[in-house]
Amino acid sequence: MDRIDLFRVFTRVVECANFTRAAQTLGMPRSSVSAAIQELENRVGTRLLNRTTRKVTTTQDGAALYDRCLRLIADMEETENLFREASFTPGGTLRVDMPDRIGRLIVAPALPDFLDAWPQIDVELGTTDRAVDLVEARIDCALRVGKLSDSGLIARPIGELTLINVASPAWLARHGVPHRPDDLASHAPIGYASPSSGRLAPWEWVDGETIRTLDTNGRVTVNNAETYIACCLAGLGLIQIPAYDVEEHIRAGELVEVLPQYRAAPMPVTLLYPHRQHLSRRFQVFADWLVNLVKRECCTHGKGD
Repeated sequence: MDRIDLFRVFTRVVECANFTRAAQTLGMPRSSVSAAIQELENRVGTRLLNRTTRKVTTTQDGAALYDRCLRLIADMEETENLFREASFTPGGTLRVDMPDRIGRLIVAPALPDFLDAWPQIDVELGTTDRAVDLVEARIDCALRVGKLSDSGLIARPIGELTLINVASPAWLARHGVPHRPDDLASHAPIGYASPSSGRLAPWEWVDGETIRTLDTNGRVTVNNAETYIACCLAGLGLIQIPAYDVEEHIRAGELVEVLPQYRAAPMPVTLLYPHRQHLSRRFQVFADWLVNLVKRECCTHGKGD
């Protein structure tokens, strides 16, 4: 077995975390997969995998080699296809992570069009409101909303989400319509705590060039966007939310925008991925599709290329 085939077997074992499952996906006998890993470990002179009866994990050296193998395989695929006709169809699996509601409302409904256009590409779509370590979780790219920490990842700006203030008609009927931020003292905004840090987000609005904040004092605090909206629909208080998130509720009369002149600053949307180089063709076509989709469907304006 040549080196690139050994690398392909190794990466598949790492991704499946199981020799038998990897062998099934590769269409190889399990004994051949085990022999390939043994041969690769002999060639590189170090143990690459920790094997138990239930799961296979990488050693420190194995994790480092896995990242290198991905780049080498991507380079090989690109080289093999360099002189093929322009209609060559890229293939393989992409692992993607994004906030739950963007995944459910924006990406999932449009995904059939992408899969029809690129029939050889499979997508593993993860949705969570928590930050995920792309390298550790072996995710190809992730959508992030909000200010980014300095993670060392490549960031491709997409645009910004407009944030609006909304309440249910039932809440406004009981408590009146607020006209200025000072009125929030009697309107008990629903609290939103970061699912990653637990930090409670303050109520925010833009005053000229200044961003002002107010600590929320509502009786309900949540850490999930779905629950945040559900509590507002139930008449438990006001929330600040991306406009696309509640578009249908506003059209249906279930929620009403309030304090339109006191909106929070827009939230940036960014596509993150681990490497600037060695990007597979399947990643490039998916990233371009995803950026254009999100920019069109929920961003006020695009900053990305």
